[in-house]
Amino acid sequence: MSNQQLPIHIVGAGLAGSECAYQLATMGHKVVLHEMRPNTMTPAHKTNGFAELVCSNSFGSMTDYSAPGQLKWEAEKLGSLVLTAAHQARVPAGMSLSVDRTIFSNFISEKLKNHPNITISNEVVNSLEQVPRPTVIATGPLTHKSLAESMQNHFGKEFLYFYDAIAPIVDADSINTDIAWKADRWDNGTKDYYNCPLDKEQYENLVKEIINAKKVELKEFEKTPYFEGCMPIEAIVDRGPETLRFGPLSPKGLRNPKTGRWPWAVVQLRQDNREATAYNLVGFQTKMTYGEQARVLKMIPGLENAEFLKFGSIHRNLFINSPKLLNHDLSSKKDPMLFFAGQIAGVEGYFESTCIGLLVAHFLHQKTNRLPFSLPPRATAMGSLLYAITQEEKEDFQPTNINFSLFPLMGLDSKVPKKEKRQRKITLAQNELLNWQRPN
Repeated sequence: MSNQQLPIHIVGAGLAGSECAYQLATMGHKVVLHEMRPNTMTPAHKTNGFAELVCSNSFGSMTDYSAPGQLKWEAEKLGSLVLTAAHQARVPAGMSLSVDRTIFSNFISEKLKNHPNITISNEVVNSLEQVPRPTVIATGPLTHKSLAESMQNHFGKEFLYFYDAIAPIVDADSINTDIAWKADRWDNGTKDYYNCPLDKEQYENLVKEIINAKKVELKEFEKTPYFEGCMPIEAIVDRGPETLRFGPLSPKGLRNPKTGRWPWAVVQLRQDNREATAYNLVGFQTKMTYGEQARVLKMIPGLENAEFLKFGSIHRNLFINSPKLLNHDLSSKKDPMLFFAGQIAGVEGYFESTCIGLLVAHFLHQKTNRLPFSLPPRATAMGSLLYAITQEEKEDFQPTNINFSLFPLMGLDSKVPKKEKRQRKITLAQNELLNWQRPN
């Protein structure tokens, strides 16, 4: 039997697995979709429905001037099942695409269960060797323990499986450089950090609000001791109100050029991407809710108008060090017919996971039909997201959602207004996507 005739096995019927299965089935491939629920449940799922939304019911912004909106525009052009289901199940939420979870899951479940090219298996997949190739693993952060161990054996020591501690990331253009200045401690280095100074009163108010802010409570299955190097800022503050000043907010060696003195405390921002369009708040991993982060962190001088590309978080996660371990088509470098899709491949967000499942279907169709390998154009939202998880070199790889810092710079300098920069990126992305044909 040739590769073109072999059934494709997909493990996990979440957003990425469901999208991938549907795309492949509509292209004419036979698909076996493995979903262990309801025979074996996870600590977070409540139903046996496909694409169950276990956290928020929102897929984010639909605006035509945002990065999430552009990703949805591209997915619509490529025939996304998840996007169609979301529109069918949409509930009022302003410019956000939010859904009735039950209607949404039922729509997708019916589409997949009734598709003539899709067979459903509720057997637990305990190892990578259990399923024939070609295979797509789309099991997300709640991967069954035995399968996670099999993945660990496959990839070795660079397979990542730990608490995901992410500091907030802000758009570089939204940093107030009339207050924040660039410098390294003791004037060593090349002035890589933005520094936001706080006086004693500002520092004490910030600490007070961090303590009082509403926090996201970890689920029982997520509870585990924190690593000392990635403690949430709330846990640091719990050790005493001055702890931050002698930790991540230490002002030592940071002379404010406007005063000639060290401030009482300093919040540092570190460049987060090669293009220097995004900066993360050093040491600000946090359990604060997103709304509270936006409120509290804007108290920091220089960040009063901050635009957050990503909020901070602390939660259990399981994902692959994709740039080192996966090929550009999201297949394993050790097994080119073993693919990974969704959150496990290093993306964050419902719709980002969906789009990775869509892309894996595209790549599998190419490979099994011996078609030329074709990546989505780099300038598109999908191409930018894929580039971030397979080609961008970072010492500390972390999952990412779609945001404008992932898009190529296109030679635009800092003098071009932010709104114009983004519109140019969107226009180019749409033109490039339309020239990238979906396989038949």
